[in-house]
Amino acid sequence: MKLRPYQAEVAKAVIESIQASLGLTFSVEIARQGGKNELSAHLELLLLTMFMSAGGNAIKCSPTFKPQTIISMSRLKERLDDFGFGGIWFTEAGYMVRLGNARQIFLSAEKTASVVGHTADILLEIDESQDVAKDKYIKEFRPMASASNTTTVHYGTTWDDSTLLEETKQTNLELERKDGIKRHFRFDWREVSEHNPHYKAFVEAERDRLGEAHPLFRTQYLLLPIRGGGGFLTRQQIAQVIGNHPRLHCPQGRKVFVAGIDFAGEEEQLEGEMLTRPGRDATVITVAQVTVPDTDCTSREPLIHVVEHYAWVGKKHAELYPQMVDIVKNVWHCSRIVADATGMGEPVTSFLRKALGSKVIAFKFTQKTKSEAGFDLLAAINSGRLKLYEQDGSDDYKELMLQLEKAKSVYRPNQTLNFFVDASDGHDDYLTSLALVVQAAAKYAPRTARGQLPGL
Repeated sequence: MKLRPYQAEVAKAVIESIQASLGLTFSVEIARQGGKNELSAHLELLLLTMFMSAGGNAIKCSPTFKPQTIISMSRLKERLDDFGFGGIWFTEAGYMVRLGNARQIFLSAEKTASVVGHTADILLEIDESQDVAKDKYIKEFRPMASASNTTTVHYGTTWDDSTLLEETKQTNLELERKDGIKRHFRFDWREVSEHNPHYKAFVEAERDRLGEAHPLFRTQYLLLPIRGGGGFLTRQQIAQVIGNHPRLHCPQGRKVFVAGIDFAGEEEQLEGEMLTRPGRDATVITVAQVTVPDTDCTSREPLIHVVEHYAWVGKKHAELYPQMVDIVKNVWHCSRIVADATGMGEPVTSFLRKALGSKVIAFKFTQKTKSEAGFDLLAAINSGRLKLYEQDGSDDYKELMLQLEKAKSVYRPNQTLNFFVDASDGHDDYLTSLALVVQAAAKYAPRTARGQLPGL
């Protein structure tokens, strides 16, 4: 079997534990697309071959049945065919692969999946362990290894310090300090790159695009966990946003401009009430100039220079509508406008689209889309592509900088991100509008399709 040295190191340790009935639990962190799934498939193939006469069950669980479990099953079938077992292996019940008397069973670790009753007497594998619920593993999967003191392997990439994978890793490191038996294996992108120059080029481009401090780069390629929640941006990242170009109040020259619009929640104005920004969120338009780098640049991601802000507090959307149309259409001639179409913003976005056509893109905030917007905002900041106009002493500048400083982040177990300003600290209207203008720039200059690396 052609395994890379780091894959072979893991395989050797697992096979030795099985053959000596040690019942060890291993944790394996390999950078994204570094060959973790190939390692697993080759182990399964080898074990089916070793036990095809004696018999026994190996079990692998994945966070979802579709597509993860199905992909794992298909990969094993392909490897069986590659090694001359075509026509000899069989599929049973739709989720088991049998070779002789040995079976590889594939199960889902979804909360609703019924898995109780299965026994693993060869090997128990937990794929993408960072995404498997601890309760599900402890109550339903871990007992599968008890009868035969079966060796267990947790595979994955890190996320935060509360996941099943991270907990298993810390336990293994503590056991290693006591008895010297290696249980945790960690291979970040640099180690994978030593054996694959194409992978190295790909990840270096991702580092340039996202920035080394980006949560996805840190977790998937550097294998460094996110330590809980906390501030959304560091002081260094905020410093990166500060630009030296002047604020503009109208276009200068033939440039491309985009806009991001965050709508305030409408409230009835009380008689005699003084409406001030600290007490009410605003409808905010952020306008940015977009420049696509020259063809000889490393990255083709757009440069985004914020040039103007508009903000209204306490004004009804119906009153603002003609003014907003005039600003983005007649003043800035915006090529793309991304507007918050969540809740009360939906009808206003619809009106804008009727007036301006396909230039207006509706953005509905969900857990998934807000996470993507947050990651894209971080990538634009980390890579130095997003810059704010120079300090001009304006309320707009001060408010945005305050929101950047006060913004908090929460990293969820499902590897999504939420970013916000706590109500006790103010509002996040400028921050949200900034995230939307980054989306508008991305829509103006579509990115190269992100696919998996071939052959991994």
